[in-house]
Amino acid sequence: MSGATQAELLPQARMAGPIPWVIAIMVMLMVIAVAGGLALRNVARSAANELSGGITVQLVEARPEVRNAQAKQAAQILSAMPGISHVAAVPQAEVDALVEPWLGGDIDEADVPVPAMVDARLDGKITPDRLTAIRNALRAKIPSARVDAQSSWLAPVFGAIASLQWLALALVLLLGLATASAVLLATRTALGSNRETIEIVHLLGGTDQQIARIFQRSTALAAAEGGVAGLAAAITVVVLIGRRFAGLGSGMAAGGTLGWLDWLIVAAVPLLGIALATATARWTVLRALERML
Repeated sequence: MSGATQAELLPQARMAGPIPWVIAIMVMLMVIAVAGGLALRNVARSAANELSGGITVQLVEARPEVRNAQAKQAAQILSAMPGISHVAAVPQAEVDALVEPWLGGDIDEADVPVPAMVDARLDGKITPDRLTAIRNALRAKIPSARVDAQSSWLAPVFGAIASLQWLALALVLLLGLATASAVLLATRTALGSNRETIEIVHLLGGTDQQIARIFQRSTALAAAEGGVAGLAAAITVVVLIGRRFAGLGSGMAAGGTLGWLDWLIVAAVPLLGIALATATARWTVLRALERML
């Protein structure tokens, strides 16, 4: 029995109605979730690479002249230590700009002494032993010096990003389950409306595999239509949101730009959706035919 003949025998097998729209919505949401998870991964990697090996020395001293002298001394001590490739004192104007949102623009040195800061970068990763050695070397000359690994400042942020990535993955899985459920219900409805025709096809020598292929092909076409529409809508949303974040001028936000490999992963989402819908339709038809006959 040819495919054309099968299609004529089951003219209502096509998954028309809301199914393509449902698949389009599900694919759009899945693509946005995947793109968001990939962007968050890129942000975390960019921030980790930028802060890896970086340390900051804070010098808290009420007298500005003493504080500036301590900053110069700390820079000299760090420059003389092995394994440190770069040392630079942070200009006081930058430090004032960092605390301005909390302390206001008119900072009175007498009331609120702003610490001096010295940034340094180590060769390789920071280990607890290396950090302890640097602290001991500085505190031997400057007891009030405080040394922090730059990556430790963003540890809570990295934890939050990881949680959001797991949330994105969970959303993709739930949306995939919802898509499969919608296809299953639509396939069962189509089977029920074509029950008598299916029985005739069996009497004419048609097999369960042939009947399943009819529904499988129809579902694939509907899923392809919905997948293309959902992908187009999702890419539009992702591009618009990306431009919004790019306008912030934040280095951390810029690190979330999607690369070519990320876009390939995004483009694969509709293909996986089509495969899931097609497999669900085939499985549903075969299971239903086993119980029907």
